Amino acid sequence: MITTERTDPPTSGDEAAILLGFVDFHRRTLLTKADGLDAAQLATRLEPSTMTLGGLLHHLAYVEDVWCSIVLHGNPPAEPWASADWDADRDWEWTAAVTSSPDELRRRFVSTVERSDELVGEVLRTRGLDATAVRRDRATGEEISLRWILVHLVEEYARHNGHADLIRESIDGLTGE
Repeated sequence: MITTERTDPPTSGDEAAILLGFVDFHRRTLLTKADGLDAAQLATRLEPSTMTLGGLLHHLAYVEDVWCSIVLHGNPPAEPWASADWDADRDWEWTAAVTSSPDELRRRFVSTVERSDELVGEVLRTRGLDATAVRRDRATGEEISLRWILVHLVEEYARHNGHADLIRESIDGLTGE
C-alpha cells in the first residue's frame, strides 16, 4: 500500500525502474503534503487560485485512472468518474473534492494508484515500455506508448506538487519536499 514514507528514485538501473521510481516518489510527495490535514485545511485555497490540496488528491486520482486504465487499457471510467455530471461541471474532479471527507479523498487516491500500478505492471511484464495504449492521442491520432504515459505522469505530479508545496505552506508553514 502506498504511504507517505518516501525514498528517492533510483539513480541507476533500467529505464522502467527509474520511471516508476519517479512516479512513486511524486505520488508519495503529494500524500505527504496532504498528510494530517482536516477537511477545512484540504479545502484551503491560495488566492487567486481555486486549487486545493483535496482537489489535487482528487484530480490526480482522476489523472491516474485516465492514463493507466482508460487510455492504456481502454477500460471505461471507474467510479466516481463514471457517474460524474461532467456536462454540469467540466472541472468536477477538482470541485467535487469538497464533498468528500479527508479519509475518502486519501482512500480514493491510494486505491486508484494501486490499480494503476497493477495495470502498468501488467503491460510492462508482457510488452515493455514501448507498448502502445489502446486509445490514441485525441488531438493527433498518434499512438501513445507506456513510456510516454509514465513520463507524462512524472510531469503532471511534479507540476502539481509545486502547487501543493505552496498551498501547504500557506496552511501551516510546513515546507520541504
